[in-house]
Amino acid sequence: MHANYASETTLGHSIFDQAAFGDVRRNARMAESFDAMKRNPGGSLPDKLSNPADLRAFYRLLDCKDVTHETMIAAIRNHTFAKIAACPDPVLMLHDATELDYSSLKSLADDLAQIGNGSRRGYVCQNVLAVNAKTGAVLGLADQILHKRAKTPKKETKAQLRARDSRESLLWLKGTKHLGQDSRLMDVCDRGADTFEFLEHEVKSGRQFLIRSSKVRKVYPGHEVAEETQYLAEYAQQLPVLDAFTMDVQFQKGISGGDKARKARTARNAEFSVQGAAVLVCRPHVKTGNHGDAPLPMYVVRVCEVDPPVGEKPLQWTLLTNKPIKTFKDAWDVIECYEKRWVVEELHKGMKTGCKIESIQFTTVGRLQPAIALFTALAVTLLNLRDMSRTKDAQKIDASEVIDSDYIVVLSMWRFGQAKSLTVHEFFYALARLGGHQNRRSDNPPGWIVIWRGWAKLQNMMLGYQAAKTKRYGKT
Repeated sequence: MHANYASETTLGHSIFDQAAFGDVRRNARMAESFDAMKRNPGGSLPDKLSNPADLRAFYRLLDCKDVTHETMIAAIRNHTFAKIAACPDPVLMLHDATELDYSSLKSLADDLAQIGNGSRRGYVCQNVLAVNAKTGAVLGLADQILHKRAKTPKKETKAQLRARDSRESLLWLKGTKHLGQDSRLMDVCDRGADTFEFLEHEVKSGRQFLIRSSKVRKVYPGHEVAEETQYLAEYAQQLPVLDAFTMDVQFQKGISGGDKARKARTARNAEFSVQGAAVLVCRPHVKTGNHGDAPLPMYVVRVCEVDPPVGEKPLQWTLLTNKPIKTFKDAWDVIECYEKRWVVEELHKGMKTGCKIESIQFTTVGRLQPAIALFTALAVTLLNLRDMSRTKDAQKIDASEVIDSDYIVVLSMWRFGQAKSLTVHEFFYALARLGGHQNRRSDNPPGWIVIWRGWAKLQNMMLGYQAAKTKRYGKT
């Protein structure tokens, strides 16, 4: 999207120029492939790389022994860490997993593992996404693990379970492998990470952490061992209310049957109370992970809906953190951090909906796995489209500072009937309009999906514009 490609380092080259692919020509080819795909991330590989020669070159690149999922992710991680180092604000490391379904690749059935209800084949894909804690801007992918779900051995003992490296609960620990002891970083995880093993790991990590509680746990009030323990949920419920806030709750359609069954939820403006205090979390009675016996000092934050509609359970969640909670502001800072966790779910949507990552048609894992890493990096650029449209100075910065001038000409001709200069804000709202957003005052700001739809349409418009320029001037 940036202008002056000849004189500027493109995003692809920024990521892959120092990759460990064994040959600088491979680095350049991967960078060029990424930049070409970034201009049209949707559709199949032939759609992403419309030039047959570029497509064949990409296939050959994936066949190189040094081009692996590990070397791809290492290059992407290094680029992200450089952005983290340059970030003036604290950084959230959002951890979450999604399942990638490759059941249609029959030749890879033995190389994949069961997902879903067991009838499908693919990977559990654990991602770690770095996000600016203050602005919510996406910095990049910090890690990715492709996990093959293991078949549980019959009559497996608890000791055998703890010793098995393939157990899924270890993905949370493995996702922190490259993060180090950095208090600027906060690991943010949903309920799946609520294991005592991971909680202990995080307490000792040197980072901040924020994990949604899901287990029945016993705690000591405060950070001193008392005579009696209490259940975490009951203790948090009895705490004094620090304050309250209101929030719009979105409508949610009900789902009947299966593991994902849920009741419908009405849209409403709801009031929520906030409680918080220090706790010592006790180890579970039955050990399912490798951890010690000492209770863990941390803080609990409870958010609960006040007076929900008749017939509906109150919305509530309980968070565990090592960030001290003494005031409502302390609790509110934690709540705001947790609210940003949804960005990693948007990444998963971008991987599947935006980049069609489950439509890759390869017959070897040697090609499939590095392609998954590349497509995930592409999905991050879709999130960046949204971030760019919401920058603080978007209404003041001229779009030509960040967008190729040809894109501005074509989009302004479509939107306003004439070529004109646009601010970043005007450019992205015109792009959203092209993607189907109505730009009404009552509408929410456009998300990445609608912006991406506009971006995909603009790419097709650019082909015609560039063809016309070539015919008229003999160059693009």
